[in-house]
Amino acid sequence: TLLALYVSASADGVNRVDYARWSNSRDDRAALDSYVAELAGQRPSTFERARAFATWINLYNAVTLQVVLERYPIASIRDIRSEGTGLDPRALIGPWRTKRVTVEGRRLSLDDIENTILRPTFHDSRVHYAINCASIGCPNLMPRAWRAETLEADLDAAARAYVNHPRGVSVNADGSLRVSSIYRWFRADFGGSGSGVVAHLRRYASPELAARLGGATGIAGYGYDWALN
Repeated sequence: TLLALYVSASADGVNRVDYARWSNSRDDRAALDSYVAELAGQRPSTFERARAFATWINLYNAVTLQVVLERYPIASIRDIRSEGTGLDPRALIGPWRTKRVTVEGRRLSLDDIENTILRPTFHDSRVHYAINCASIGCPNLMPRAWRAETLEADLDAAARAYVNHPRGVSVNADGSLRVSSIYRWFRADFGGSGSGVVAHLRRYASPELAARLGGATGIAGYGYDWALN
């Protein structure tokens, strides 16, 4: 309900969140908090795979929205520092290491949800098209929650949408590629090499893009837009 109210598609293919309007609604911010608390009170370890996967994705995205709304207005989520992390230099850029939510007795940060639960538990590279870091460079935040019943189709659709958008991959005149930094940060999830990344891209590319990828000479660069979505 909340995503349908505040997330909308833009002409450039990037879904935008109306943080300004949402931050001014006490009721809808409280509703988001209640939703996070409801998910955190569940026991995803007892769920079947698709339901558990969807639950963790929804929790990650909802907590990310909480983080931004608490600090809005900001230019980028990276303007928010993590708290309670001691001298960890990685906490200076971004909120991902703050322990934010307790699930099944375990206190978790966004980084924990992504890198100690979602990636090692489900072993599915498409998770990177599902979790959203509130940035233009990130795959789109859907205007509805993830559901077990449609998970596979939705993951494939999200992968296709991102791969076929310029922020996912673009082909230079010389045949080299410029791709999202996601494919560098998480290369291990995409085959572990440049050729593995290209093979992954081909899997979700439109016929036109796939034809251009067929002659790709390699990855020439990576990019990511951290501006708030």
